[in-house]
Amino acid sequence: MTYRRHRPARNWGARVHEITWAGLRALVLENELLRVTVLAGKGGDIAEFCFKPRDMDFVWLSPNGLRNPRDVAGGAADDTAAFLDHYEGGWQEVLPNGGAPGTYRGAALAQHGEVAGLPWDADIVTDDAREVAVRLTVRGRRLPLRLTKTFRLRSGEAELIVEEELANESGVVLEVMWGHHIVFGAPFLRPGHRIRLPAGTRVVPHETAINPLGRRVRAGGPYDWPDVPSGDPEGGPDAVVDLGVVPDYGAPSEIVYLTDLREGRYEVVDPAAGLGMRVRWDVSVLPHLWLWQELGATAGHPWWGRAYVVGLEPFAGYPTDGLAAAVENGTALRLDPHSTRRLWLRAGVIEGAAG
Repeated sequence: MTYRRHRPARNWGARVHEITWAGLRALVLENELLRVTVLAGKGGDIAEFCFKPRDMDFVWLSPNGLRNPRDVAGGAADDTAAFLDHYEGGWQEVLPNGGAPGTYRGAALAQHGEVAGLPWDADIVTDDAREVAVRLTVRGRRLPLRLTKTFRLRSGEAELIVEEELANESGVVLEVMWGHHIVFGAPFLRPGHRIRLPAGTRVVPHETAINPLGRRVRAGGPYDWPDVPSGDPEGGPDAVVDLGVVPDYGAPSEIVYLTDLREGRYEVVDPAAGLGMRVRWDVSVLPHLWLWQELGATAGHPWWGRAYVVGLEPFAGYPTDGLAAAVENGTALRLDPHSTRRLWLRAGVIEGAAG
């Protein structure tokens, strides 16, 4: 890993500095409004997205905290645990496999594998009081992929810009699931928060419940966002669930896939505090949005009742059964030989978001 500083260090305007967190190399991009911590030593994860005027961190941190992926002491040889044992919450890059472990053309892929568990090379490419930018690069080990992403933060703006380029370094066609595993939790997330999506969005529930206690929505679909048939048999045939409202603690775990997005945009807002986060992205590359809710109902591994989180995850491909399932249903992203695909995302704080 290499770093290059173009100007003398400073503590005003846009700035970037290097830290070590749990033995991992990390970079902190900061301006007057935001502090964003990126784990170069683990997946390029965003482990902090703090709005400084309110000391409000939007991304969830697991009670287990951050662990170095090289620390496997006591861990089972399990392709799901390989991700979960070192999952600190936050915001991960998911490539080339989304969800459950599986095999693709002879390559065994772990849960959300493989780049989320790898160290990335990092360079500081812009270091000015008006703007800072950090470029991270990683190569896959199971699939011949190279991924480069640049995080950019400008002075006076409460918005992080992410620019990416994914390259197929082989002479054969590849299919991949590519996504951003963005999870909201404490101290921001509470019951009653609103999820806002473009008009015309459709809801495709996961085929089966992900928790033995049942589910919030009925299988089938697609349904119109946000009101979908309830999965509670005691609610009656006409009962509906408003997926646009974050439910109380203890509600059943759920995952659904949001499709037919007219634009890549969502907002998660606290109507009482007038504060929220807006995420925008290139929907032509990531045409789906996974909505995952783990609200304290899972009393066993891995959450032990301690997770109250909502994930809103732009994705190429679904369901969460892994790459082979996405290839089968035609939602995986196709990469031609020696081709590249570019992607942009923006995540920003919004105030005055009541109603």
